Amino acid sequence: MFSQFLQLFLAGVAQGCVYALVALGFVLIYKATETVNFAQGDLMMLGAFFGLTASAILGWPYWAAILFAIVVMAVVGMLIERIVIRPVLGYPTFTVVMITIGVGYILRGVVTMVPGWGTETYSLKTPFGDAVLRFGGAVLAMEQLATIALTAALCLVLYLFFRFAKLGVAMQATSQNQLAAYYMGIPVQRVNMLIWGLAAAVAAFGGILLAPVAFVHSNMGFIGLKAFPAAVVGGFGSVPGAVVGGLIIGVVEALAGFYLPEGFKDIAAYVVVLVVLLFMPSGIFGETARKKV
Repeated sequence: MFSQFLQLFLAGVAQGCVYALVALGFVLIYKATETVNFAQGDLMMLGAFFGLTASAILGWPYWAAILFAIVVMAVVGMLIERIVIRPVLGYPTFTVVMITIGVGYILRGVVTMVPGWGTETYSLKTPFGDAVLRFGGAVLAMEQLATIALTAALCLVLYLFFRFAKLGVAMQATSQNQLAAYYMGIPVQRVNMLIWGLAAAVAAFGGILLAPVAFVHSNMGFIGLKAFPAAVVGGFGSVPGAVVGGLIIGVVEALAGFYLPEGFKDIAAYVVVLVVLLFMPSGIFGETARKKV
């Protein structure tokens, strides 16, 4: 019984890591520009396809394919900010949100129009293969353990980047107060563009981690519909909250899919959102803003 629970828990944590990486993109962009990027899931999908291209078509090693996808998606994210988002900043929030939804549809459409790319479902080979680790009576897949370990490593790198790197500190300052950052000599527009590139790169990393489990296809970006609740649960302006929220959603989904009647797994994420917001309207790590009237 415990071994079964452990397997489900591990599967949920691994899936939650992917949710967390996509949710991180939501949070990074929102903190910098107060814009919700609903194309984040489709950026993850595009990153997975670039990783697949490097691995299956170019024949590159797995780690080189990850690096290739991250670099290419960082450029794509910066281009989207510069060409599409920057000209409409300052417009009503609804306008910007609708534009990000449109960007997501365009990315999905472009992928499906590429022959031999977005028209099929593909499998991305990893160095872990079908290897398993036996712990007591539990059989733990190495791919899931690798997903957890790689996500933890990326979170550590991001922490060190925001804590010690000059650019990371500038990104934090910009996200907290753009006007003050501008007066301090920080090139706010350039930093915003780099934040979009970073969010897209993190999404690409999540897409490659998800690929061995969910395969690579043009509709895999819909996972953003589960990552968004993860960002809300953790507190939409909190980077650690995005990670915690993703893990919570992943574990609850895995347990609900096994222990509860069929169909509960699909709504579990939104039930968690409702429960958390009922008691903590700003999310677990969110800051409560008070306004005097």
